[in-house]
Amino acid sequence: MEELFNKLGIKPKDKKLYERAFCHSSYVNEHNLKADYERLEFLGDAVLDLVVADYLYSNFDQEEGYMTKVRASYVCENALAEYAKDLQLHRYIKVGHGEEEDGGKYKRAITADIFEAMTGAIYIDLGYATARRVLLAIIVPYIIDPTITFFSDYKSALQEFVQTEQKSLVYHLVKEEGPAHDRRFTIEVKIDDIVYGKGVGCSKKEAEQEAAKSALSILAKR
Repeated sequence: MEELFNKLGIKPKDKKLYERAFCHSSYVNEHNLKADYERLEFLGDAVLDLVVADYLYSNFDQEEGYMTKVRASYVCENALAEYAKDLQLHRYIKVGHGEEEDGGKYKRAITADIFEAMTGAIYIDLGYATARRVLLAIIVPYIIDPTITFFSDYKSALQEFVQTEQKSLVYHLVKEEGPAHDRRFTIEVKIDDIVYGKGVGCSKKEAEQEAAKSALSILAKR
C-alpha cells in the first residue's frame, strides 16, 4: 500500500485505518474481523460532497441548481469507480473468496465504496485539509476536461436525447441467470426498434443503466 500512499502524496499516521478502508464485508466475515469499510465509507461520502461543493462554489459563478447537478455528476458511483480505477485501488481491496471469484475487486459498486472509505480514512487520520488536497488533485482534472462527462443517471440522459429526437425508447430483458442470492440480468435498450446498447447487472435497474450507458456511447460517435 506504500505505493498508493506515495501516489496520493500522504504519510499516514494510523495505517490500520486504511487497512479497514479496503476490507469488504465478505472478507471481514470470512476472517472474523471486527469491522469492514462501511463506516468509513459513510464519512468519506460526506467529505467528498463538501470538497466538491466548496470547489464549485469557489470557482464557478453559477446558480445552486446548476452546481448541484454538476456536483452529483462528479460524486456519483460511475465517477468514483473511475477515480478508483485510475488509482488501481483493486490491487488493495480485500474481499472474501466467493466475492473474489465473482470479480468483486473490480465491481463498480465496490470500488466506488472503497474510494469513499479511503477518503474517510484520510480525513480521520490526516484531517480535512489533506483530504481536500488529495481529492482535488484527483477530481479537478476531470472537472476541467470538457471531453469527460459522468452521468449519475444514464437512463435519464438517454431519455432526454430520445425526447429531443422524438424517437421511441424500450428496455427489454434478454436474460436472467444465477442463483437467487447472486442474480445476473441482461438488458437491451432499443431506439425505434433498433438495439443500441446492452447491459449486465446484479439488478434490472443496474443492467438498464449499463445498457443506457452503452447506447449513449454509440450515439456520441454518430
